Amino acid sequence: WDHGCNALLLPHVAAAVLQRALELLALPPDGTPRLLLDIGCGSGLSGEALTDAGHAWLGLDISAAMLDVAVEREVEGDVLLGDMGQGVPLRQGCFDGAISISAVQWLCNADRSSHQPRKRLKAFFESLYRCLARGARAVLQVYPENSTQAEMMVAAAMKVGFSGGLVVDYPHSTRAKKFFLVLMVGPSSYVPQAKGADGADEPMSEDEVVDMGDGGQVRVEGRQRKKHGKPKGSGKSGAQLKTKGWVLKKKAQMRGKGYTAIPVDTKYTARKRKKGF
Repeated sequence: WDHGCNALLLPHVAAAVLQRALELLALPPDGTPRLLLDIGCGSGLSGEALTDAGHAWLGLDISAAMLDVAVEREVEGDVLLGDMGQGVPLRQGCFDGAISISAVQWLCNADRSSHQPRKRLKAFFESLYRCLARGARAVLQVYPENSTQAEMMVAAAMKVGFSGGLVVDYPHSTRAKKFFLVLMVGPSSYVPQAKGADGADEPMSEDEVVDMGDGGQVRVEGRQRKKHGKPKGSGKSGAQLKTKGWVLKKKAQMRGKGYTAIPVDTKYTARKRKKGF
């Protein structure tokens, strides 16, 4: 398996997640290059984002095949073959920060009869804490299968001495929701803020078609999902009913994002039109 961002995320989604991870890492904006650890680096896509940001990095991954791809692509960082569940075999206090995209949740699974998730999480977080410098942070983007897995990861990190916790972006969205475990070595006044906690700036879904009214329409294409049964509030065709308030909210969001070709709001906005005259 590629435990890095390549495995689970589309390229444009992965890029956005990586930028968000760097934002949460909150490195000092003084232009000084930092040495960062990329856990589950895969083929080095996440490392390239670190290089573009001006930092040096070392990547760790369990997949020799994916690391071979990283070497073939001549990534700027160094790569290391290893199982994070057995600990991060690196020198104490040498990293200024760490990131991980879609990797750490695998430690919650017993993929082999010898795997014990709680022991593997303990080994990982103990070694991660040890190799980070005092005051450094780690931002681990994860996909927990359920609340039990999320609690396991948070509890394991806190037990070894980390401070911090779980930041959930867009918690009210089933598609845009993202989990980031933001950890700090030592005391810190840094308080990471989740995006979209009030639902006001929730991004549009990847396959959503929005009728803006007055002949305006915006289509955002992406992966299509199978629909099981009729959505709540649907008509005979199965299309979900869009209320006027919903349409007005979407129009306001898109104006806020800089779109200029959004029709003005009128009494006809979102009004159902007849098929013919």
